[in-house]
Amino acid sequence: MEDFSAVYRECYPRVLAYAASHAGAQRAEDITSETFTIAWRKLDQMPSNALPWLLGIARNLVLAARRQKWHDEIDDVPVTDDFVRVVEIRSALASLSDADQEVLTLVAWHGLPAAEAAQVLGCTTATFFVRLHRARRRLRAALSTPNYDRARESWKTS
Repeated sequence: MEDFSAVYRECYPRVLAYAASHAGAQRAEDITSETFTIAWRKLDQMPSNALPWLLGIARNLVLAARRQKWHDEIDDVPVTDDFVRVVEIRSALASLSDADQEVLTLVAWHGLPAAEAAQVLGCTTATFFVRLHRARRRLRAALSTPNYDRARESWKTS
């Protein structure tokens, strides 16, 4: 019980951040709660480094939520150059496959080292590095297409 409490305190913020970035802030709490409920039920299976295992559970719950076609709500946000850049990056990221998005966000947004990100995805670290390299290459290509320059201009004028 004490071990689970320590894992909960240590990992909760990162699981919540993962859920929020993949399912939106409104669903993040539910997904995070369900993640720890599942972890509690499978306490005997929890590895000593629990974060990748917990993120794997959260990932499965996010994918299940997507299958149910949950939709995020977008708040009104003032349009600034920083906002436009974020929109460009998110748009380029959204143009990539789900697998590429997952690889990039595990490293860039969730700060996982390659070995832990590989555990989340259920692959070897070497395979993860190959996937990461290819995903970065595709993201660079998406960001360099003229469509994103046009998108920037349309955001600035609206």
